[in-house]
Order: sequence, then structure tokens, then C-alpha cells
Amino acid sequence: MTAEWWRDAVIYQIYPRSFADSTGDGYGDIPGIISRIDYLAALGVDAIWLSPFYRSPMADAGYDVADYEEIDPLFGDLTDADRLIEAAHAAGLRVVVDLVPNHTSDEHRWFREAVAAGPGSPEREMYLFRDGRGTHGELPPNNWKSVFGGPGWTRLTAPDGTPEQWYLHLFDVKQPDLDWSTERVRAAFDGVLRFWLDRGVDGFRVDVAHGLVKAEGLPDDGDEQSLLDGQSGPMWDQDGVHDVYRRWRRVLDSYDGDRSLVAEAWVADPARLALYLRPDEMHTAFNFQFLDSPWDAASYREVITATMAADEAVGAPTTWVLSNHDVLRHVSRLGLREPGSSHEGLGATDEQPDNVVGLRRARAATLMMLALPGSAYLYQGEELGLPDHTTLPDDVRQDPAWFRSDFTKPGRDGCRVPMPWTADAPGLGFSPTGRTWLPQPDSYRDAAADRQVDVAGSTWSMYRDALALRRSLGLGRGEVEWIDAGASVVAFDNGPVRVLTNILGAPVDLPEGYRVLLSSHALPGRVLPTDATVWLTAG
Repeated sequence: MTAEWWRDAVIYQIYPRSFADSTGDGYGDIPGIISRIDYLAALGVDAIWLSPFYRSPMADAGYDVADYEEIDPLFGDLTDADRLIEAAHAAGLRVVVDLVPNHTSDEHRWFREAVAAGPGSPEREMYLFRDGRGTHGELPPNNWKSVFGGPGWTRLTAPDGTPEQWYLHLFDVKQPDLDWSTERVRAAFDGVLRFWLDRGVDGFRVDVAHGLVKAEGLPDDGDEQSLLDGQSGPMWDQDGVHDVYRRWRRVLDSYDGDRSLVAEAWVADPARLALYLRPDEMHTAFNFQFLDSPWDAASYREVITATMAADEAVGAPTTWVLSNHDVLRHVSRLGLREPGSSHEGLGATDEQPDNVVGLRRARAATLMMLALPGSAYLYQGEELGLPDHTTLPDDVRQDPAWFRSDFTKPGRDGCRVPMPWTADAPGLGFSPTGRTWLPQPDSYRDAAADRQVDVAGSTWSMYRDALALRRSLGLGRGEVEWIDAGASVVAFDNGPVRVLTNILGAPVDLPEGYRVLLSSHALPGRVLPTDATVWLTAG
């Protein structure tokens, strides 16, 4: 496998409960993933990233971890995890696992011990327990809100009914924040890293990487904050967080095999985000500015230029992404009247995307992305052109954001719907019994994998061909040289490939002396239509 593989790898995100179910209970699992390794290898990705599979009460779909060194029975056990790592490596795929260090489940042993030990105990130092404000401590310690809605603090009640200290939870009430200023927490996670590195994982995707360290004294927040808006309040992007990642980097560098860290850090300023990528910290970080860009050529040129320059300044590659388990799939996002940043899910009463337009734009955006140097992440199902399920019945929703917002925010369930594998099978082949933990929309039948794999012109085949060309032509380790092809066209050379993406513009004549390698849509003659991308080479 290539040295510093993370510099140009294409990594496929698997959301385990929605990928493939082997038992028939309606929930995806690790044996189901193993059964689809050949599918992933045929697609041509370099690695897989597994969203959390740890033991959890599932208050937030596994992002509330009760034990970082055990697999939740919903997904299997440690033997299954070892088999998956072995099977992936045998197929030439690296394995990245999700790490959730900002908070644990309230059912984690550490939190239970902290509650039992009482105020002032060493056990409580692992979390952010504070006395309340007000005459009797009846008010929260500060005004911070939960990302999921409602207050960011919950007050404990002692066994005798006496009101007690408050604890911070920037997410769900069942996800208490750890106190990363304490050595006890830092040492505990050294052990977690080593546990999984010893089992052969190739890296970690770090959840809420910009949130671990809070401002000293936990001051009031002057603005209402969101995890995904890129703003920097006293709970986000504090300078002290970099000491954590320097320590982690030393742990990873003590292992053979080129292990890596990728940051989920919603930081708007590319220069601030690049600080996470200095040579002694993280290896890569998701470029959410690219994901958030409106469907506009000038915006893409600006984002690509700014983020690549910031990353190059610290010797890091840029990491491109268009979809994940927290945002509208880009087929749906780009099908809205005003495509762009959209972190809220859609409900049946919201504006509905035009998924025909959205798929056209999504294919064009994907080919543009995969032609850029750096690494890239794909979210399961995007290779099938899947949209969000934007009309889920309210009574099946499970995202805590739905409940914490008093049923006003649909949440992220729409992008987490189980994969369609076989068009004519019950549950579209996701489960042997046809059961699915969320219902699949009717549109998923025609998008099923068995109707696309190796079918000329399908979205799956476009992804496969793009990944093969990207690898053979070395595009992931190339350089961008901008070309002026008009205001509505994103145009650049990367090594032997010229890339043109026509965004909302009139049809564009292809340059003379170039032949087509790949296009997102059929080309009428030598003309690039609107909302389409083409890869060209001289000759």
C-alpha cells in the first residue's frame, strides 16, 4: 500500500446500521459490511470509514458511547470487528474508525462513577460538572445551548431528592461532555487509541474535533452557536485543543503502517482549520466549505483556491467531501431552488428538492471534486445517486434533534435511510427479512445497486470510472492550474487532465485538440451542456 496513503485516498463512509443487515432485524451490522467488501473493492475506493459501532444505548445513533472497547450487540462483537479489518485489508482497503472524544454516554462507567462519587471527587473531574448560579444554584452555570436544541446543562438530583451540581452536554442530555483539561481523560484516550491501533485500524475520524477544549472559566456565549455554522464561540475551536492532537499524533507515529487522523472540525476560516493540520497534529480535515458552497462557479473557485492555499502552507492535502451522515445528501441539496449550505433535514412540509436537477448537478460536482488533488470522502449510497428521504413520517423519526427541538427540526434521519441493494427484493435487499429500521422512499428502487453496477451510464459506473482514472493519472497528487473558460465555468488543469464544469451557464464548446476521457452526462457533439463536467486530455 502507498506511503502516506491518506494524502490522496478516496475513503468511503459506512453508516453501519444502514449499510447491510445480515440477521434480518432491520439494522445493518458488521457481518453485513463484510458481505459487501467485494462491492467496495469493485467501486475502487481506497479505504472505508466506519461510523460508531461501539457499545451504546443509541440515544444518538451510537455517538453516545458507553464503552470504546466493545462493539454494540446491534452490530456484532469484537470478533466480527477483527474479521472486518482482516477482510478489508485482504481486499486492499484501509480501515478508519470513528472516535467520539467530546462526550460519552451517560451510561458510560466513567460518568456513572462520577455521579456516584459526588461533588469535588476525582471522578467528577473527568466531566464538566459545575455548581449552578442563583441563590440556591437553581440556574445553569452559563447560557450555553445544546446543538440539538434546548439548554446545554442538566442538573443532577441526589438520591435523597436534593438538587445537585449541573453537567454540560453540548449535544443530547445523555451525552455529557468530557473535561479535556484533565490528565485523567487524556490518558484514558491514549489507551483507547492503542486498543484499536493494536487491532490493526489504519486511522481515526475524530468527531467534533474542534469542540474538546472549552474556554477557561466557561464564560457566557454572546451568540447562539451551531456545531455546523463554523462560528467560534467559547465552546468551539479553542487553541488548547491542539495539545490534544499533538499527543495523539505521537501515539500514532509510534506504530508502523502510516496511521492517520482526520478532523471533523466545523471551522469557517481556512487558516484556522489548517492549524489542525500542522506536521505534528492531524493528517487531514474535512473541507466543509466545499460542501457548503452554493451552486456557483465563482464560489467554487474561491473555496478551492483558499482552502488549498491554507492547507499547502502547513504541508497538508485538502480533503474534499460533498455528503455525510449529518447533512442533506448533495443530490437533494443541489436540487433546491437555492443550493448551498443546508444542515437541517427536510420534512414533508418543507420545500422539496427537484431530484432530477439535483442528480445532474451532483454528478457534475462529484466529477469536479474527484479531479482535484488531495483526498476525498464518499458517503454510502452517493455512488448510486441517492437523494435524502425528505418525506419521512414524523412517527418514525429517531434523531434526537427532532425531539430536542420540540418537533420543529426534522433532523438527519433522511440521509441515513438503509441502502437499496436489490430492486425487486423485500426491503430492496437491505435485509433478508425485508425489515428496515427506517422506511426507504419509492425512488430508491430504480437506484438500487443491482440496476447500476457495471451498467453503462449509471451513476455507479461513473464513480467507478472516475476513481480508476483518478488513480491511474495520479490526480490526487497533482496540482491545480486555473484556466479562464468564462464566468460560469470552473476550469482547471491537473496533470494531463483538463476539467470543465459548466454551472448554470450556456452550453460551452470543448477546446480543440482535446479528447473526452469522462463526462457526467452525454455530450451533444463537442459541447458541454449546463450543469455538467467533462474530463479532457490532449490528443
